[in-house]
Amino acid sequence: MSSKECLNKFSDNLFWDADISQMSMDEHSSYIIQRVLEYGQMNDWRLINKYYGLEKIVDECKKMRTLDPVCLAFVCTISHTQKEDYRCYHFKQSFPTHWNS
Repeated sequence: MSSKECLNKFSDNLFWDADISQMSMDEHSSYIIQRVLEYGQMNDWRLINKYYGLEKIVDECKKMRTLDPVCLAFVCTISHTQKEDYRCYHFKQSFPTHWNS
Protein backbone atom coordinates (compact mmCIF):
# COMPACT_ATOMS: atom_id res chain seq x y z
CA MET A 1 0.00 0.00 0.00
CA SER A 2 1.40 3.40 -0.95
CA SER A 3 1.72 6.37 1.38
CA LYS A 4 -1.11 8.33 -0.26
CA GLU A 5 -3.50 5.37 -0.27
CA CYS A 6 -2.89 4.81 3.41
CA LEU A 7 -3.37 8.49 4.27
CA ASN A 8 -6.69 8.57 2.44
CA LYS A 9 -7.99 5.61 4.48
CA PHE A 10 -7.58 7.33 7.87
CA SER A 11 -10.58 8.70 9.76
CA ASP A 12 -11.56 12.22 8.77
CA ASN A 13 -11.18 13.60 12.30
CA LEU A 14 -7.46 12.77 12.59
CA PHE A 15 -5.98 15.38 10.29
CA TRP A 16 -8.63 18.08 10.26
CA ASP A 17 -5.97 20.76 10.83
CA ALA A 18 -3.39 19.49 8.33
CA ASP A 19 -3.24 19.27 4.55
CA ILE A 20 -3.14 15.54 3.83
CA SER A 21 -2.04 16.12 0.23
CA GLN A 22 1.25 17.58 1.56
CA MET A 23 1.91 14.75 4.01
CA SER A 24 3.94 11.59 3.60
CA MET A 25 3.71 8.48 5.76
CA ASP A 26 7.51 8.23 5.81
CA GLU A 27 8.44 11.88 6.41
CA HIS A 28 5.79 12.57 9.03
CA SER A 29 5.72 9.20 10.76
CA SER A 30 6.00 10.53 14.32
CA TYR A 31 3.15 13.00 13.81
CA ILE A 32 0.91 10.39 12.21
CA ILE A 33 1.62 7.74 14.86
CA GLN A 34 0.92 10.14 17.71
CA ARG A 35 -2.34 11.35 16.14
CA VAL A 36 -3.55 7.82 15.55
CA LEU A 37 -2.68 6.69 19.07
CA GLU A 38 -4.31 9.66 20.76
CA TYR A 39 -7.35 10.31 18.53
CA GLY A 40 -7.70 7.40 16.13
CA GLN A 41 -10.07 4.51 15.94
CA MET A 42 -9.16 0.83 15.80
CA ASN A 43 -9.13 0.83 11.99
CA ASP A 44 -6.59 3.68 12.06
CA TRP A 45 -4.43 1.66 14.44
CA ARG A 46 -4.58 -1.33 12.11
CA LEU A 47 -3.48 0.87 9.20
CA ILE A 48 -0.36 2.19 10.93
CA ASN A 49 0.46 -1.22 12.35
CA LYS A 50 0.28 -2.71 8.86
CA TYR A 51 2.25 0.12 7.25
CA TYR A 52 4.98 0.70 9.86
CA GLY A 53 5.03 -2.47 11.94
CA LEU A 54 5.09 -2.60 15.73
CA GLU A 55 8.86 -2.12 16.02
CA LYS A 56 8.84 1.19 14.11
CA ILE A 57 5.82 2.44 16.10
CA VAL A 58 7.57 1.66 19.39
CA ASP A 59 10.81 3.34 18.23
CA GLU A 60 8.92 6.50 17.27
CA CYS A 61 6.99 6.51 20.54
CA LYS A 62 10.19 6.21 22.55
CA LYS A 63 11.40 9.48 21.01
CA MET A 64 8.18 11.46 21.57
CA ARG A 65 8.31 14.29 24.03
CA THR A 66 4.63 13.98 24.92
CA LEU A 67 2.23 11.08 24.72
CA ASP A 68 -1.04 10.54 26.52
CA PRO A 69 -0.57 8.20 29.54
CA VAL A 70 -3.26 5.84 28.25
CA CYS A 71 -1.53 5.63 24.86
CA LEU A 72 1.80 5.00 26.56
CA ALA A 73 0.27 2.16 28.58
CA PHE A 74 -1.25 0.70 25.41
CA VAL A 75 2.05 0.75 23.52
CA CYS A 76 3.93 -0.72 26.50
CA THR A 77 1.39 -3.50 26.86
CA ILE A 78 1.31 -4.62 23.25
CA SER A 79 5.08 -4.33 22.79
CA HIS A 80 6.11 -5.77 26.19
CA THR A 81 8.35 -2.77 26.92
CA GLN A 82 8.84 -0.72 30.07
CA LYS A 83 7.41 2.79 30.36
CA GLU A 84 10.74 3.98 31.74
CA ASP A 85 12.26 3.46 28.27
CA TYR A 86 10.10 6.25 26.81
CA ARG A 87 11.10 9.90 26.73
CA CYS A 88 7.55 11.10 27.43
CA TYR A 89 7.58 9.22 30.74
CA HIS A 90 10.55 11.25 32.01
CA PHE A 91 9.64 14.56 30.39
CA LYS A 92 6.97 16.15 32.55
CA GLN A 93 5.44 19.62 32.72
CA SER A 94 7.64 22.04 34.63
CA PHE A 95 4.74 23.66 36.43
CA PRO A 96 1.78 21.33 36.69
CA THR A 97 -1.52 23.14 36.69
CA HIS A 98 -3.96 22.94 39.54
CA TRP A 99 -6.19 20.35 37.82
CA ASN A 100 -3.31 18.05 36.79
CA SER A 101 -1.68 17.75 40.20
